[in-house]
Amino acid sequence: MATPPRYPADSGYQGPPDPSVLAGDYNVSEFMIRQIMAGLATATLAIVQGVSAGANGGTVDVQPLVSQVTGGGTPVAHGTVYGLPYVRLQAGTSAVILDPVVGDIGLVVFCSRDISVVKATGAVAAPGSRRQFDMADGIYLGGVLNGAPTRFVRMNAEGIQITDPTKITLTAPDVEINGRLLVKENAHFE
Repeated sequence: MATPPRYPADSGYQGPPDPSVLAGDYNVSEFMIRQIMAGLATATLAIVQGVSAGANGGTVDVQPLVSQVTGGGTPVAHGTVYGLPYVRLQAGTSAVILDPVVGDIGLVVFCSRDISVVKATGAVAAPGSRRQFDMADGIYLGGVLNGAPTRFVRMNAEGIQITDPTKITLTAPDVEINGRLLVKENAHFE
């Protein structure tokens, strides 16, 4: 006997079930499990609406880009999720500082437990509440679906390219160049 379709073609269906869906204990259980799973935040694309950067990193305010959908199929935009830490590539005191800017689109992942105490203390801690898989416990990873950059570092088999439309500054007590130095424009020494 053929099993009737459980949900409409949109697998994100969260409204009242078709009566045929509830035919049998298995279908009832599956529907309830899917409803619970639909409330879990895992990862999504979001647009940055605000940035609070600092020497030790910072936070972003983001709006998830994929809307929620009512049982009737009407899209409902998410509100802003405030104060999510963002990722910097860092090891010890060495880092690549590339702070997000308003309008960036990036990936946000959501932790399985409340991270508020760890965010506040930077130390091992119990969850701040019983909250699980919630957007409030997100971390912004950054950089997806954005326009072509005008300043960048590119590394590939041809070498390392550093490009900037305004200026590149090297600051250190000593700058050592091992290899030929080719200057294609005028050089100025102070």
